[in-house]
Amino acid sequence: MALKGIHHITAITGDAPGNVDFYVRVLGLRMVKKTVNFDVPDVYHLYFANEAGSPGSILTFFEYPGAARGRHGAGMIHTIQWGVAGREALDFWESRLAKEGFHTSRTGDRLRLEDPEGLGIELLIDPEGEPPLAASWNEVPAEFALRGFSGVRVYGGVATARERELAAAGHQIIDSDHVLTKTLGFERVPDRPTAYRLTGGVRRATYAYDEPPAERGYQGAGSVHHIAWACDPEDQPGWRQTVAEGHLNPTPIIDRQYFYSVYFREPSGVLFEIATIGPGFAIDEPLDRLGEALQLPPQHESRRPQLEKRLTPVTNPRTSRPAPRS
Repeated sequence: MALKGIHHITAITGDAPGNVDFYVRVLGLRMVKKTVNFDVPDVYHLYFANEAGSPGSILTFFEYPGAARGRHGAGMIHTIQWGVAGREALDFWESRLAKEGFHTSRTGDRLRLEDPEGLGIELLIDPEGEPPLAASWNEVPAEFALRGFSGVRVYGGVATARERELAAAGHQIIDSDHVLTKTLGFERVPDRPTAYRLTGGVRRATYAYDEPPAERGYQGAGSVHHIAWACDPEDQPGWRQTVAEGHLNPTPIIDRQYFYSVYFREPSGVLFEIATIGPGFAIDEPLDRLGEALQLPPQHESRRPQLEKRLTPVTNPRTSRPAPRS
């Protein structure tokens, strides 16, 4: 039983049209599902990914129209990292983003920017690809496409020196280091004492801590809501039991239609999800039409007329067909 890397990352936007334009047109991802937040169905849940909607490539957003920007602080993911093939890919993105009006900074093998609402993005050279979970968009040459997540950066800390001493003496210390390595199976990254990695799954995934700022953080547009780790469907009950035995108070298994989910918080405060690989996004629309129509779960289908009037019209750059209000 092992986690298979990142399944998806979910963030918040206050501007669905701008969000779709940036992630589909500018970054070249595919919108693979347009649905609603199953728990708060009056707002969108938009999914962006590679062509097949593969775990390891899925970035999703809840839209709260007009939401104020959040502020990244302790216990929050502040940067999402994607892999690219090499320096020529970084050159391409540096040029493309500048033409689109985005400020970038480049250091060695990484290019950093913020999305239109302040969410941190880093593009890292990742020649192995593991596999290259790339979307196909005619404005982005295939060799330069984003190749799936490499990891995330988090504001938070791990065990103090005293806590490490107690752990070495046999005391059970329930801190982030203990949860990541003992409960969830991450490995510490050599020479990076606050970085952890999952290997051997869908893709490598790095979860790295940075010193948090003094200011208190809060969620809003441009902030990450949660990160989901992928598992095989048959392993999810075992993972829920493992998390419960680790005193992390997991939720019951929840049906999200496209996958099943268990939620809990790791000790730094970040909301974790363990999500199954499958059933996938093609269960309610054909693979070649993913993301084109509003899909609702059965429990909200009766509200379709009201929701179609309430939800913000968005234009998918791939289809150039706006979703009209009914």
